[in-house]
Amino acid sequence: MDEFIKFDKFLATPYRQEIELQQVNHEAGFCTLRLRIREIKRFTIFEIDKETAQHWGNALLDWAKSQEQGVTKSAG
Repeated sequence: MDEFIKFDKFLATPYRQEIELQQVNHEAGFCTLRLRIREIKRFTIFEIDKETAQHWGNALLDWAKSQEQGVTKSAG
């Protein structure tokens, strides 16, 4: 049976989506990070591996840093 470990839970601003992060230890011998985003009654769930989490995390940090510096960046 898969094991779920609560990692973090917080509200995102400005629209107050509830974001929950869980580590999922799969019975098959690998683990993933589950992101659950709740908007009122709707849930969006992503389940990603370590490499995707690192890529996503770095992209979020880069964006946050650019906002502090007033820099805009186009996608690509």
